[in-house]
Amino acid sequence: MAKIVLASASPRRQELLRRIGIEDFDIRVPEVEESFPQGLTPPEVVAHISREKADAAAALCTPEEIVITADTMVFLDDQRLGKPADEADALRMLTSLQGRRHTVCTGVTVRQGDCRLTEAESTDVYFRPASREELLAYIKTGEPMDKAGAYGVQGKGALLVERLDGDFFNVMGLPLLRLSRMLARFGVVLLG
Repeated sequence: MAKIVLASASPRRQELLRRIGIEDFDIRVPEVEESFPQGLTPPEVVAHISREKADAAAALCTPEEIVITADTMVFLDDQRLGKPADEADALRMLTSLQGRRHTVCTGVTVRQGDCRLTEAESTDVYFRPASREELLAYIKTGEPMDKAGAYGVQGKGALLVERLDGDFFNVMGLPLLRLSRMLARFGVVLLG
C-alpha cells in the first residue's frame, strides 16, 4: 500500500484516521491561504479549499504517496462561523446556535500524483436551548476556542447538541465513510 500523508495538523483528524485502522501515516501541513471565490455554496466552499490544500501538499510529497486533505466549516443560515477570536466571540456564536439547526460541511480531497478526487459532506446539527450560564461555563472549559462554530461535538459540546442528521464524524472534521470510499478508489481498502 502506498504511504498515506495527512496534510492537516488537526489532532482530531489524526485520531479519526487511527480509529479506522490507518496507523502509519505522515503529517505534512502546507501553507495555504483559505480563500475562495464568491458565490459558492457551503459544500463548494469546503471542496474548493480542500482541493487547494491538496495541490499545495502535493509539492511536499512524492507522486506515489496518497495525500488526504480536509476543510471543515460551520454554517448558520449560509453564513460561515469560523473559530472564535475570543471568549466574547465564542459566546456570540454559541448564543446564535442555541435552539437552532446549523450545517457542518467538510470538503475532502484524496490525491495521488495527478489523480485527485474531491467530495463534500454536510451534516445538520440541532442545538438545544441553553442558558447564558451554561454557555459561559462551557466557554470556561477552553474547548470552544480552537473550533469552528465554537464547539466540539466530541467533548463537552455534546451537551449542547440535541441531535444531528448525517455523519457524526463529519462534525468532528472528517467524514469517515465518505473518506473510506474515496480511498478505495486509490486501492486503499480498510475492510476486507
